[in-house]
Amino acid sequence: TTTTTTSTTQQHRQVTLFTCLYPIKQPTPTKQRNQHIDTSRHHITLGHVKQGFTQQTLKMEATTRVDISAPKMNKRKGETPQSFSHNPRLKKARGLHSHQVSVIFGVKNRVGVLQEIISFFKENNVDMTHIESRPAPQDSDANYEFFVSMTETSKEIMEKLKSMTSYLKVLDENPDSREAMWFPRKIQELDAFANRVLSAGSELDSDHPGFHDPVYRERRRVFADIAIKYKHGEQIPKVTYTEEEINTWKTIYTKLRDLYETHACSEFLRTFALLEEYCGYGPDQIPQLEDISQFLQRCTGFRLRPVAGLLSSRDFLAGLAFRVFHSTQYIRHASKPLYTPEPDICHEVLGHVPLLADRDFAQFSQEIGLASLGASDEDIEKLATCYWFTVEFGLCKEGDTLKAYGAGLLSSYGELQYALTSEPEVAPFNPSVTSVTPYPITSYQPKYFVAESFNKATEQMKKFSTTLKRPYHLRYNAYTQSIDLLESNKDLKLFAQEIKYQMDVMTSVLASRG
Repeated sequence: TTTTTTSTTQQHRQVTLFTCLYPIKQPTPTKQRNQHIDTSRHHITLGHVKQGFTQQTLKMEATTRVDISAPKMNKRKGETPQSFSHNPRLKKARGLHSHQVSVIFGVKNRVGVLQEIISFFKENNVDMTHIESRPAPQDSDANYEFFVSMTETSKEIMEKLKSMTSYLKVLDENPDSREAMWFPRKIQELDAFANRVLSAGSELDSDHPGFHDPVYRERRRVFADIAIKYKHGEQIPKVTYTEEEINTWKTIYTKLRDLYETHACSEFLRTFALLEEYCGYGPDQIPQLEDISQFLQRCTGFRLRPVAGLLSSRDFLAGLAFRVFHSTQYIRHASKPLYTPEPDICHEVLGHVPLLADRDFAQFSQEIGLASLGASDEDIEKLATCYWFTVEFGLCKEGDTLKAYGAGLLSSYGELQYALTSEPEVAPFNPSVTSVTPYPITSYQPKYFVAESFNKATEQMKKFSTTLKRPYHLRYNAYTQSIDLLESNKDLKLFAQEIKYQMDVMTSVLASRG
């Protein structure tokens, strides 16, 4: 189960990305809106549920005091629609201290280990601003890995913590430091965190439609195992879907396909037709991720990578920087074909994949990912919000009309229709405004942002990324599929030589045209 705790004055804040970012909604006659929750507490997020661990979300002050008195919230039923509100208190708390550090450490699974960790920080007067756990890498002797952000503390306390753990890594998180938050530099390094899912996978919440279905749970385990074993460079194993799974897919595909002609943007329609022609898109079979991934690589250099469930915002966005999209492979439970509490293959391949085959949109998606590398938690939050209002729920102009391009809309039969009515508010996409706009996650969006074009949105994101607190500049090297830091004069000289070569090619082409 998932336990959410609150105080009497404030609720918790949790900004995380699914491989998609939202629960897909059924069309309902009454849409719950504007029931915003003030979400200004820090949080603890625990991943899988195994012996000695309880999947839960706890509330935290800037210190280690924890309140665990609030009732459970059923997100599926939408009893309390949440809003990820802008969080000025987070800024204030961080401004109290000149230096923040983060640590990653592994522990072996045993009853009470979470309480021991929290008690250790409390007894040593360590101010924590963030703590989460996730399964440890398979090549370590730990079962779980903790990620903790806190104010800088003494070496003695670090040594004590090290003695309690299987391993300990210290990451400097000071935005003004040259040693910023670790991030992958090579595409192969995505293997290091691709399976550190925060939820879903083979573990289901008690309110999940498939929770009481042992056959469905076993299927989810099969899909989770595929994702866990996958390494970069391998082919994605093909899946033989059951008749029930194909029927669920057919229901969704048929309903959405009829709406696309009138509601989806032209770029989506163009690439969707190509997917039907080359990747087996159709009502009678579920496309294979490997076939789609190879198609995307030929179109834009994007590729798919199987994932068991929910990734943190930081990890998910890092994949986009390398033109890698983490995609689930399982399908929602057959009892509710128009609803899923987490991303599934319907959302991924119907909502996300078509526009990843469009060059302009692919560049826009990668720009958000590049901006996230080494960014502070506060800036990751802003980028995740921009992602929500664009890649998930974005609208764009086509002449005098609005069309949908967000995957959350293009995979939701009810909201795709609602979004293009006169009921919701619309505003021009502006990253500075969009990034701090609150939004609900259990109801239709009351507000959507409109992009003039993908090219313009990309330029806006590039400009916005220059305002983020990073002590370096970087670029993606498509030849080596790695991130180059532009720090030394040598780095800049090599970059300039590459630009000069490209300009020489362009000059030659233009000269040949007279």
